[in-house]
Amino acid sequence: MARIAGVDLPRDKKVKASLTYIYGIGRTMALDILKKADIDPEIRVKNLSESQVADIRRTIADEYKVEGALRTETTMSIKRLMDIGCYRGLRHRRGLPVHGQNTKNNSRTRKGKKKAAIKKKRKV
Repeated sequence: MARIAGVDLPRDKKVKASLTYIYGIGRTMALDILKKADIDPEIRVKNLSESQVADIRRTIADEYKVEGALRTETTMSIKRLMDIGCYRGLRHRRGLPVHGQNTKNNSRTRKGKKKAAIKKKRKV
């Protein structure tokens, strides 16, 4: 099993698909990494040699920010927005959509489950 950037890659998948299991690497970046490392994207992970795995590791380490470093950078960017008190920071702090979406009916992912409206009994 190939272990790259602290992630065990699935053995039976093609390299181009299995690299996407690493946080911060998508399909386009995976193909870019494989092109720089001179590795066929269609080869399966179990068929990679140790030198090919080392080439992929080296390419990722030298040119890309992935896993822990990327998560830290993202978290710090959001924290900075919250600290300076800008609009985007306030939206993050309140747990509301950040990119201008409508919140009257939608945005359940950010707001969470609907809270039931409290009904008061009317005196007759």
